[in-house]
Amino acid sequence: MTALGLDFGTTNTVLARGVAGDAAPTLVALDNNESIFRTALCFWHEAGARDGLAVAAGPAAIREYLDFPADSRFLQSFKSVAASTSFDTAPVFEKRYSFEQLGRLFLAQLAHAAGGAFDRVDRLVVGRPVTYAGTRPDAALARRRYDAMFDGLAREIHYVYEPLAAAFADARALDRPATLLVADFGGGTSDFSVVQVAAPGAVRRCTPLAHAGIGIAGDRFDARIVDQLVLPQLGKGGHYRSFGKVLDIPGGWFADVADWSRLALMRNRRTLAELEKLRRSALDPEAIARMIALIEHEQGYALYDAVGRLKRALSGAEQARFRFEGEGIAIDTEVRRADFERWIADDVARIAATLDTALARAAVTEAAIDRVFLTGGTSLVPAVRALFEARFGPERIASGGELTSIAHGLALVAREDDPTVWVQAEE
Repeated sequence: MTALGLDFGTTNTVLARGVAGDAAPTLVALDNNESIFRTALCFWHEAGARDGLAVAAGPAAIREYLDFPADSRFLQSFKSVAASTSFDTAPVFEKRYSFEQLGRLFLAQLAHAAGGAFDRVDRLVVGRPVTYAGTRPDAALARRRYDAMFDGLAREIHYVYEPLAAAFADARALDRPATLLVADFGGGTSDFSVVQVAAPGAVRRCTPLAHAGIGIAGDRFDARIVDQLVLPQLGKGGHYRSFGKVLDIPGGWFADVADWSRLALMRNRRTLAELEKLRRSALDPEAIARMIALIEHEQGYALYDAVGRLKRALSGAEQARFRFEGEGIAIDTEVRRADFERWIADDVARIAATLDTALARAAVTEAAIDRVFLTGGTSLVPAVRALFEARFGPERIASGGELTSIAHGLALVAREDDPTVWVQAEE
């Protein structure tokens, strides 16, 4: 049987192939033989292409954008709108694309990069968050969109909670029974699973006890950085005149700029016309002009890259330099880790409360947890790791495979005789 595990992530996507017997799954080589495929799309006009628009995904999308930023439309973190009832279609040049259409375009490019990995697949197990990103996520809507997106890729398609999949991967390292807590921190969500792991050789190695999740993770931390360091130069906190009154500029503009899934979508005729109207009435019109230029000249990826470099630097140092320059914006400033941790303190507190929910649903105490497995790129943020070290002690914490453990686990589930044991609650 051909079995694949697909970790369709907010930031990165990883594909793993299930192997018969007790062998570990293998990652599928994708672009340039790398296994990490960026969850991003880039569109540009090209004669002869379908609908006149060519598209690339993953690292190729980044390369195309970097070569021709002004003539491209670069979309990232689009998984974040899967459960959003307010999202209808994304404007891309003169076309509009639904979530399902974006997803199918992305998967077609992924399949091409994967060679023949998707040919005649018997079973595909796809990861899904415990709680989707968004203010009021609609899980049923996300499921319908996922079904339309993945339809036809395999004879059987199942969905498994991402932290539960990571538990399958981590259980391979355990040589005795244990109560395992998995914390998965991605770009859009932070998810938890409490799993009872049986001794090696048991018929059923992993038994889920409870799950919990929240739509706060790496992208939210990014938004805090943008809010503090970038938005003040784009007019945040400013005012405009309307019918003889001086009013605050609505905060929605700035929330969209700070959200990677919405920033690229701001480059459309209606939004830019509204911003131009705001610029003419703003007390600081040059600040709004900088926002317009940021959007018009597709500076979203460059800003994302600068924010990511700062986060990574602060994971290894007490302070780091944030540098971003483009379209009238020039920022070069030192940032202390303590300041960053203050900016995200409320988010970390809400993540901690979600952890409490997972433990309560499983009816276990912190003392009853034998092992904590941290995965996902945001697990490397010191403030996140400190939360778990304070509550469980460093000796019970394990980590590794931050970007690949979920795909490995999904492939392991795909090789199970009956994967519905782990997916029936979700399906």
